[in-house]
Amino acid sequence: MRKVLVTGANGFVGANLVRVLLEHGDDVRALVRPGCDRRSLAHLPIELAEGDVRDAAAVRRAVTGCAHVHHVAADYRLWARDPGALWATNVLGTTNVLEACRALGVERVVHTSTVGTIGLSASRPADEATPLAPGRLTSPYKRSKLEAERVALSFAAEGLPVVIVNPTAPVGPWDAKPTPTGKILVDFACGRIPAFVDTGLNVVHVRDVAEGHRLAAERGRVGERYVLGHRNMTLREILAELAELLGRPAPRVRLPWAAAWIAGAVSTAIANAVTHRPPAIPLEGVRMARRRMFVDGSKAVRELGLPQTPVRTAFEDALRWYAERGYVSQLTGPRGVAWGSR
Repeated sequence: MRKVLVTGANGFVGANLVRVLLEHGDDVRALVRPGCDRRSLAHLPIELAEGDVRDAAAVRRAVTGCAHVHHVAADYRLWARDPGALWATNVLGTTNVLEACRALGVERVVHTSTVGTIGLSASRPADEATPLAPGRLTSPYKRSKLEAERVALSFAAEGLPVVIVNPTAPVGPWDAKPTPTGKILVDFACGRIPAFVDTGLNVVHVRDVAEGHRLAAERGRVGERYVLGHRNMTLREILAELAELLGRPAPRVRLPWAAAWIAGAVSTAIANAVTHRPPAIPLEGVRMARRRMFVDGSKAVRELGLPQTPVRTAFEDALRWYAERGYVSQLTGPRGVAWGSR
């Protein structure tokens, strides 16, 4: 059995990746922070290693003896009271992992970046070769992930066998926080989305993202980036799909972007000055919604064999998981499908 390390294994993508690796016969070691929520890894036949990616010694202990390393851990927040914390985890943490992999002779490293480091095109879906316009990244999170990706590319140029994956907006089980995309599903299921903005994103089943990581380790070209995505959808299309699944009307009111910006600015200002807690409407999320983030993931399909599970299946799997765990009350679709039943 091959020893494989997954950093951030208790997170959304990490928990799904651990399961995919186990199904393919790998011996998985999971690096998790002390005191973190580990319910997503409960009862799995894995080795737990405690440590923070910001701790170089802990990272080196976790990497020791591993043939493959999947560096999934990241601090993913659209708002942070201390942006330096994002940099420490996402950039310094990545450097620590890659330095340990180089020192210990790891055979293959997969670095999890984000589709946010891919440039956008006004005329067609963007791909790995689309240049990123100067000044486009406004959030500390995206800037930190771009720098982490540059670190990974520099290690690849120096001989470390690193492959980079850029997931789009994954949907599915084990989205415990949930992610911004998962929150759309939860909020709609709870009746909290009366209107929508004119935006769009690329949606992919989280299991396909997990498979994409495994395939990148097996088939990916060193130093290459691979967009792990599937279907480009406007927010209106996403809500219409959810409405059909749940047997309820989709919102018809389109919220002007200016109104959304004002709501985000006010919410974020209150968070910064008063509550010091994440804003209900992060301004950075509103800024991201200004442009449709449509991308082309055909390179990963062609070179890696990335699966393309129907988005409806991803929505079904996510809704069932949320209902089973109480994020929403038990839901019944138009055909009597009880989302909360096992």
